[in-house]
Amino acid sequence: MGIFSSISNAIFGDDEEEAAPAAAAAPAEAPKRKAIQGVDVEQRIGSIPGSDKLNWKTSIVDLMKLVQIDPSYANRKELAQELGNADYSGTAEDNIALHKAVMNKIAAAGGIVPADLKD
Repeated sequence: MGIFSSISNAIFGDDEEEAAPAAAAAPAEAPKRKAIQGVDVEQRIGSIPGSDKLNWKTSIVDLMKLVQIDPSYANRKELAQELGNADYSGTAEDNIALHKAVMNKIAAAGGIVPADLKD
């Protein structure tokens, strides 16, 4: 599982947890993620304990800390590569762009993300 999947799972729930009942009922079907269509991302992340103490709305490091993912340079670089940025260098500008890319991808998957958290 990639870094983005870990972030998404922390916000919306784990694929395996959601797929377990469906797999038992219909073992021939592939596991499916619970639909995130219409989920208020800001409210969901804001309800995570400790969210009020971190700047997760603009900081990729704080967002990763909040969802209990190591925000090391290596992990941020891996996340950037997953999202199509092969030139990630860890600068402040790269981190801002990475945070926006994560929010854009969550929005593309159907989550409701405020405009100020996206591009």
